[in-house]
Amino acid sequence: MTGANPATTRARVLITGGCGFLGCNIAAGLVARGRDVLVMDNLSRPGSEQNAEWLKQRYGNSVAIEIADTRDTEAVDELVSASDAVMHLAAQVAVTTSLDDPISDFEINGRGTLNVLEAIRRNGRQIPIIFASTNKVYGKLLDLPEVRPVDGRNVPCDPRFAQGVGEDAPLDLYSPYGCSKGAADQYVRDYARVFGLRSVVFRMSCIYGPRQFGNEDQGWIAHFLLQSIHQRPITIYGDGHQVRDALFVDDAVDAWIRALDNIDTIRGQIFNLGGGPSNAISLRELLDFITELRGEQPQVRFAEWRPGDQPWYVSDIRALSRVLDWQPRVPVRQGLGRIERWLDARVNAPAATTELLEARP
Repeated sequence: MTGANPATTRARVLITGGCGFLGCNIAAGLVARGRDVLVMDNLSRPGSEQNAEWLKQRYGNSVAIEIADTRDTEAVDELVSASDAVMHLAAQVAVTTSLDDPISDFEINGRGTLNVLEAIRRNGRQIPIIFASTNKVYGKLLDLPEVRPVDGRNVPCDPRFAQGVGEDAPLDLYSPYGCSKGAADQYVRDYARVFGLRSVVFRMSCIYGPRQFGNEDQGWIAHFLLQSIHQRPITIYGDGHQVRDALFVDDAVDAWIRALDNIDTIRGQIFNLGGGPSNAISLRELLDFITELRGEQPQVRFAEWRPGDQPWYVSDIRALSRVLDWQPRVPVRQGLGRIERWLDARVNAPAATTELLEARP
């Protein structure tokens, strides 16, 4: 499936990885605000083809889809030349995959990002780029002796983390995935300093919501829910007290679009993007929520900690809130109900294709 020849289409916002979970939701948000979108995706991730179909059926000519890979410099150059902004989300997203194949991980995350940056630099129009980085660039951050379990969740012993992890936390790249994303993160920042690119980096936490096809390595909230819906066991690595901050996808989309609208105010900066302390949740707490939602307790088994697993991570989102007048609006309990209903409908009514394609995310 492809859209029109990008050389002949009017200027659009290019979303690399735009058939992924967050990418397709950003595409929908941009179209809702009157923007046209050009999606670049190699459709390698499970669920991306379904998201591509949803975008085309729902938004028609407002979304053009090009099947291409950011490692293909010619394709990147052509699509950037047809765009007036870039949302760069295309990536290899799993720590475990990076451990199996570090070279491919770097080629996708490091070289792919550099290809996008170079295409923008050579193009000469200084179009904006917003980049999806990750909180994994901070490494483990805290070891187990530095947290204590309280009521089913880990709490940092150091009171300086009361508002979460700020952007001034030192980088401690852990795992090939952390290294490749960290390198890309710093390239995007440095191209703003050295070449004047209008760039912003978002170090993202757990984004969740409809159109997410979660698996064990990425999209853990959707994965836990899917396992429960299928009545399959959920594996917890560690003790389950580890904490993440969760951000509903509508709130993430709002932040991305606000960043694009205010690019010249925030260009060259890095922000943590997550749910913040008010939306922090432990794995054990999520299991309790699932029990409430589903009316039965999920099957659970425990395994050893994985390399680089963070026993606690919560984003300090105050910097982003100040500059963009942005706050998460969807609390975790409400957001979990919305994604559970979407996943349940998809699993238990697979023949209802039209209903799913037309359902708003």
